[in-house]
Amino acid sequence: MTSIRDLLSESLGIGETYRLRLEQRDGQLVAAHPNDASPMDIAVVEGLDRLEERPPTEPVAVEIVARVVDDRIAGRVVDADPDGAAKSDDAETSR
Repeated sequence: MTSIRDLLSESLGIGETYRLRLEQRDGQLVAAHPNDASPMDIAVVEGLDRLEERPPTEPVAVEIVARVVDDRIAGRVVDADPDGAAKSDDAETSR
């Protein structure tokens, strides 16, 4: 049986990695969630030491973690290399 928690986790993409364009909002690095069904944007709060610039000029690989920060799902930078690979179904998100 599928629970509400499972459905929410799936729509948020917890544990998934996406290549995202980050922007500065409310003092945080934030990205629009690539899944249109997600009720939350992403606050990138971990792995910031991998970034040379804040916000970076190119999309970076961000993994969604199971935590909420300021009404956004938390994410961590796993690869700041613009040519790095990320599980994003070959779709770069630049919202």
